[in-house]
Amino acid sequence: MSETLHDLQLKMDAAARALDFEEAKRCRDKISLIRGGATASQAEQADLLGVERQQPGAMGLGTSQQRVTPPEGWQPPPKPDPMTSGNTAPRKPRKG
Repeated sequence: MSETLHDLQLKMDAAARALDFEEAKRCRDKISLIRGGATASQAEQADLLGVERQQPGAMGLGTSQQRVTPPEGWQPPPKPDPMTSGNTAPRKPRKG
């Protein structure tokens, strides 16, 4: 059953009016997949259960930005030794 964008939009609107938000969400996600380049049959077969959209502004400024995850196996660099920080050579006085 391959539906066109117009059919999916009508189905999503009807589901939203009937307060069936789960069906409206499925239609919205299919529309997004089709607009992204997937065929109607690929959008129908896509597993959208694990897909969650981030809620912009849910906890304040900056929450609408995606979180960056480091690559697999990445280690943070070692922290500097606190006993050696701030120990620089003395400056020479200015001539003037």
